[in-house]
Amino acid sequence: METTQSAQSRRCTVGVVRESADGERRVALVPKVVEKLRGRGVEVVVEAGAGLGALIPDQAYLDAGATIGDAWSADVIVKVAAPDAGELARVARGTTLIGFLNPRGNADGIEALREAGIRAFAVEAIPRISRAQVMDALSSQANVAGYKAVLVAANESTRFFPMLTTAAGTVKPATVLVLGVGVAGLQALATAKRLGGRTTGYDVRPEVADQVRSVGAQWLDLGIDAAGEGGYARELTEAERAQQQQALEDAIKGFDVVVTTALVPGRPAPKLVTAAAVEGMRPGSVIVDLAGETGGNCELTEPGQTAVKHGVSICSPLNLPATMPEHASELYSRNVEALLELMLKDGVLAPDFDDEIIAAACVAGADRTDPVAVGAAAADEK
Repeated sequence: METTQSAQSRRCTVGVVRESADGERRVALVPKVVEKLRGRGVEVVVEAGAGLGALIPDQAYLDAGATIGDAWSADVIVKVAAPDAGELARVARGTTLIGFLNPRGNADGIEALREAGIRAFAVEAIPRISRAQVMDALSSQANVAGYKAVLVAANESTRFFPMLTTAAGTVKPATVLVLGVGVAGLQALATAKRLGGRTTGYDVRPEVADQVRSVGAQWLDLGIDAAGEGGYARELTEAERAQQQQALEDAIKGFDVVVTTALVPGRPAPKLVTAAAVEGMRPGSVIVDLAGETGGNCELTEPGQTAVKHGVSICSPLNLPATMPEHASELYSRNVEALLELMLKDGVLAPDFDDEIIAAACVAGADRTDPVAVGAAAADEK
């Protein structure tokens, strides 16, 4: 059996596994980052075919210094989506796991990780502080989602986005409203502006008005302030919700495209677009609801589907970042690299639980505070 001391002294092995979730084409580490990790003395094992969804062949990983093999036996497993039951059964006790683990909405999954003896770090739980910006996977992937949401809207729309002046006449630009101005919302506004749309943004946090204007959009002011902790919005009171709903219902009717991105951590998505608002929109208008995974911001949203109601196309694509796997993987890979850098000391995994980033991100196994590269040692102890 390998002793604890020898386990601590040997180099850490990072495993890059193939994603199995339906439609998930991203990979947790790209070859450029693998090469950087190898330069720091970290061994990287990649499961065969792990990068194919992002159009990265196994040979690219080999060229970067990785090996192709059993990535599930590594000391640290890096993933995009949370492991399913079958994947979890392949992970040895004491292994460290990094990925999107949905700690607020997947209590059973987190408990399963704890029972399996896995030390798990959820990238969603990384605090929003300046030092952690480079690790902010929520923001990096939200940028992708906001960009792609506008392309989905443009594809579904029966109208041009830009103003056109032709011999046959002038076409007015599309009017675009973005509800929820976080990272995804700002990217959606910027992308719609680049396409030539006339853009407007709304959020219950009035302090983001300047950010909306900075990307060339107008600010829709409904007189509601619901700023919460950590840069997120808090849940509205009943009175605030009624006020917002009526004001939005009147405003939405005047737009050709509505993109919704509003989320409240740990709660169902707020309903911002009522059935009455949809009915009041012009036929041929488009709604793209990015909150479908938590119920949607539109009352008529069918998560994962595109439905036509009252002549309005209501699109609720799930996991839009996976539809742009090349750049989404590159961005996520840099986030994971930064988190690994914080957890590694001279090539050995040694997370410092006095560090607020490490402490916040660890959702299972936080009691295992010894600096370890534990995969093989823990397997020997079973």
